[in-house]
Amino acid sequence: MHRSPIALRSWLRRAALLALLLPVLAFAQGYKVVIHVSDNDPAKWNLALNNARNIQADLGAGNVEIEIVAYGPGIGMLKSESVVANRIGDALKGNTHVVACENTMAAQKLSAADMLGGIGYVPSGVVELIKRQRDGWAYLRP
Repeated sequence: MHRSPIALRSWLRRAALLALLLPVLAFAQGYKVVIHVSDNDPAKWNLALNNARNIQADLGAGNVEIEIVAYGPGIGMLKSESVVANRIGDALKGNTHVVACENTMAAQKLSAADMLGGIGYVPSGVVELIKRQRDGWAYLRP
C-alpha cells in the first residue's frame, strides 16, 4: 500500500503527538506499589505499614495505589488475634489494600473467619506479585 506524502506527514504528526502524550498519560494514572511480606514478624509488618504510610504522605494518598501481599509465614499477622491488627486496620482505612494468599491459608487450614476483617484474598500471593510487577507496579520488600 502506497501512502501519499500528505497522508504520511499526517500519520507522523499523530505518532509524534502520541509519543509526547504517553508519559503524561502514564503519570496521570498515578503510582502503584506492591509490598511483599512473607515474615511472621511484627517488626517486619510495622516496617511494611510504615513504608505504605510514608509513601502516601510523600506522594499524596490520592496519587498512589498500594497493595500489601502476604503469604507463607507472613499470613500469621493477618489473623484476627494479630499483634499488628490495629495497624493493619488503620492501613485499610487509609486506602492501603492488604491481601492474603489463599494457597497459604489452605495449607495452614485457615478460613476467612480466622482473618482480620477488611482484607482481601488472592489465589496465590507469589502470582499476585508477578502480575503486579508485569503491570508496572513498583515492588518493595521491607
